Amino acid sequence: MFIGEFYHSLDAKGRLAVPTKFKADLRKGSVVTRGLDASLWLFPYDQWEALAAKLAALPLSKSNSRAFARLMLAGAMDVKMDRQGRILVPDYLRTYASLKKRAVLAGIYNRIEIWDEDAWSKYKKSTEKESDAIAEQLETI
Repeated sequence: MFIGEFYHSLDAKGRLAVPTKFKADLRKGSVVTRGLDASLWLFPYDQWEALAAKLAALPLSKSNSRAFARLMLAGAMDVKMDRQGRILVPDYLRTYASLKKRAVLAGIYNRIEIWDEDAWSKYKKSTEKESDAIAEQLETI
């Protein structure tokens, strides 16, 4: 289970340190892909396989299904941690998420979201202001 938010710098090659708390769940392999809200999603391989199977099962006749599957599947890349516990975030994904020097790794239960630090700060402030309204619209928790 991934929870918490961690701030790390990307090095000049696009490597990003994985928080110690998350490393054990990613040692067997992981996949990073385009997420939503201009973030990246990092999945342990088993969680990725489950999501990929659901995406592959979406109806091909629906344009939204095809578009979402393309976003997630074509953008995906296998990543392995190096000896220092870093992953290499591919350039096209760094561009997609506007990752610059500082990134936030946010644990979201079964995945890690990777955000540019400034984008995360803006998103978090906006969401915190709207938290009561958001909670009110949820059917169940």
